[in-house]
Amino acid sequence: MAHNIPSEHRALVLEKVGSPFEVKLLSTPQPTSGSALVRIEAASVLSYHGEIYGGVRSYTFPTPLVGGYSAIGRIASVGPDATTLQAGQLIYVDCVIHARDNPDIQFLSALHDSSHEGSVKLMRDVWRNGNFAEYANVPLENCYALNETRLCTELGYHIRDLAHISFLMVAYGGLRDIRLEPGETIVVCPATGNFGGAGVQVALAMGARVIAMGRNETELARLREFSLEGSPTANIEIVKITGDEKIDTATLKSFGTIDAVLDFTPPQGLKSTHLRSATSALRRNGRVSMMGFSDSPVVPWTMVANNIKLMGKLMYERADIIQFVKMLESGLFSRGKNFVDTKTFRLEDWNSAFQVAAEHMGIGRHVVLEP
Repeated sequence: MAHNIPSEHRALVLEKVGSPFEVKLLSTPQPTSGSALVRIEAASVLSYHGEIYGGVRSYTFPTPLVGGYSAIGRIASVGPDATTLQAGQLIYVDCVIHARDNPDIQFLSALHDSSHEGSVKLMRDVWRNGNFAEYANVPLENCYALNETRLCTELGYHIRDLAHISFLMVAYGGLRDIRLEPGETIVVCPATGNFGGAGVQVALAMGARVIAMGRNETELARLREFSLEGSPTANIEIVKITGDEKIDTATLKSFGTIDAVLDFTPPQGLKSTHLRSATSALRRNGRVSMMGFSDSPVVPWTMVANNIKLMGKLMYERADIIQFVKMLESGLFSRGKNFVDTKTFRLEDWNSAFQVAAEHMGIGRHVVLEP
């Protein structure tokens, strides 16, 4: 039974691309079969949310819509076919929505319709709105139960900090896809953004040795210090990207055997040669998870000669989320400020949140909206 659910709720609405968001009162939806109504506790803000909704990045989505990304929330009410989710339960709300009759069709809630006929239809007609709101109606399969007693009482995580899962999960999806093993050495490049920093955090938690590449020497030094503060035994090295492909390759090879690469090249780094250097430094049968943008990621003959496996990955799979939550609840990650430094904003302060998110970047940094 649902209790104390208001007939209206506040939400951050974008009327059209390029216009400012407005906090509006919307009718609170009732969950139907296959959905849950969630009271949002903390919704993650991307460093480039302002670019998406301002039209700088050519993401396609219907308008008007409620903005958002993944979030932490509590079940307010569930549809009649729910079997385990209960009102009041703390959950992770995933933004990756799959078509039920064809799971290969997917899109990112409130961010991108993926330009497929089926995903465009689903986003336009069914799952348009995101989590920048007091309440959100989401698919049951996008609600992942969290052990609140374990996470918040025994391990001491704050609910707003758990929203950092939204970045860690992306990195874990790539690392699990290439089957990273404890004791292996992986290059994370570039490692100084939110997703690259998350890649460092997750790879270390998985027991790997990490070589973090980046152009910003100050941020690289902070990344190493942050990692060692969280775990003094963390096996981490840092490498500055010089832009000289041969020099960067030689520097990486000087660290010995490298088993894998996790790449988060941003759109503005399309022509960068750092990924070519990283793949050229791999051992024979090395693996690469490409989760970013790169115009020329490999030296063709080196890739062929060394049996290098290139694997593209968009986000993660459902099984990855389930396994990641087990890792987190097992205590494999650091706590407090050694996990994440979260800055919080109200819905009305969305513009400040977007601006801060664009600067408050890198390992262990996160911005959320708390409705």
